[in-house]
Amino acid sequence: MVQIRVLSAAHIEKAVTMKEAIRYVEKAFIAYGRGQSRMPAKVYLDLPQFKGDFRAMPAFLSHPEIAGIKWVNVHPENHKRGLPAVMGIVLLSDPRTGTPLAILEGAYLTRLRTGAAGGVAAKYLARKKSRVAALVGTGAQAAFQLEALREQFPIEEVRAWGLRRGEAKALLNSLSLGRCKAIACKDVESCVRGADIVVTQTPSRRPLVQAKWISPGTHINAIGADAPGKQELSAALLKKSRIWIDDWTQALHSGEVNVPLRKKQIRKRDICGSLSEVVLGEKQGRLSDEEITIFDSTGLAIQDMSVAYAVYNRCKRNGIGVQLNWT
Repeated sequence: MVQIRVLSAAHIEKAVTMKEAIRYVEKAFIAYGRGQSRMPAKVYLDLPQFKGDFRAMPAFLSHPEIAGIKWVNVHPENHKRGLPAVMGIVLLSDPRTGTPLAILEGAYLTRLRTGAAGGVAAKYLARKKSRVAALVGTGAQAAFQLEALREQFPIEEVRAWGLRRGEAKALLNSLSLGRCKAIACKDVESCVRGADIVVTQTPSRRPLVQAKWISPGTHINAIGADAPGKQELSAALLKKSRIWIDDWTQALHSGEVNVPLRKKQIRKRDICGSLSEVVLGEKQGRLSDEEITIFDSTGLAIQDMSVAYAVYNRCKRNGIGVQLNWT
């Protein structure tokens, strides 16, 4: 008899903190850099008639030994239906036997590990005394990105911009910011000017952030571009920055660099390398306090598996979740 543990978003939230998630995602970057993982590029199932798509993301990690797959959708117009834009499930399996171990709610897990990946990138690429964080986009990911930054830096000011009126204020009001100064910005320019760390997390297909608005020394986590044609940063900004990606195949296909590369506005040689190389100490991420750094995050399945396996083990030890008998 095979027993599968089913874990909801609430179970995941109780099992792993953002601080822990950052540690597990950093381990995933290390495994990736050392060749201790297998991860085919995302498979996209585009459904333009429904203005959305599905992605299949399989992965294997050898330390710890775990395999799994995430099946996740992106439907940007779901807010009109009162539904999240991103939903999904993660299936964990024992790689030695193929035995299924757990099914986890995928949307919360995705937001958690994506926020944690942004936290890892900022840890290695942002200036250590970063104080001002700018959030371009107010979707579900924004709160997780900020939480990860606050784990790493003494953030004193948080700015936010949203496409629709009132979204930025609503986001800031929903966050527990303590003594942080909160500013709802009327436009992207006022949001990002003078910020130490900028996070872009929109589904935009046109550049929102211009080079002339970004101060020397800024670090940018470019999160939103995760499909061909998406772009949040101007080509001029990319050209004047040191760019780091999470995975070459995914970034060239669907990351922040995909459009400028296709238009020959930048070249592959303009990309410094992968964040794993920086985490492992093989390359230096930031060379000076004046340079602009960019992390192009497409989201790695090994990050999902690393965090999901930690959640599964903790929930199994503590008897959390719904146990199903699977013949």
